Amino acid sequence: MNLEMARLFRTITHGVYVVGVADAEGPNAFTAAWVMQTSFDPPMLALSINPYCLSYRKLMASGLFSINVIPRDRVDWVMHFARPAGSDKLAGIDWTAGEGGVPLLGGAIAWFQCRLAGTLTCGDHVLASGRVCAGRLNSPDGEPLGYRDTGDLDGSSALYPDGF
Repeated sequence: MNLEMARLFRTITHGVYVVGVADAEGPNAFTAAWVMQTSFDPPMLALSINPYCLSYRKLMASGLFSINVIPRDRVDWVMHFARPAGSDKLAGIDWTAGEGGVPLLGGAIAWFQCRLAGTLTCGDHVLASGRVCAGRLNSPDGEPLGYRDTGDLDGSSALYPDGF
């Protein structure tokens, strides 16, 4: 573990989100911190996803995903949606199905629905780019949760190599 490298990467500011996916077998959602806007025209977002997880297979099957902006006071969602696939992560959560069944969280500050536009393998993750096809601002004054606000809740400091 390289704690110094973990601290270095925490200086890159970004939020924490819940990404929703669905396919013919049903919906799933997961916590994601590597999300960003990539274009104004057309409006596009991108996220980084582990290609070995269930959600990746669902995303590739349907070509649809949602990005839900987590309120700062919902740090509990970070761990809730970080659980491994197999449990119904949406049980007990207020949500509605968007296009293709992707989860749109009722408690989110905002959500975006996207159609997959392309992918790029980036090390141990895949960058998935999507064109925004719908969105809603639920809480205009809401403050989004930042990755830095979570500390090392996800244990990611153990994943960094010892050097460059």
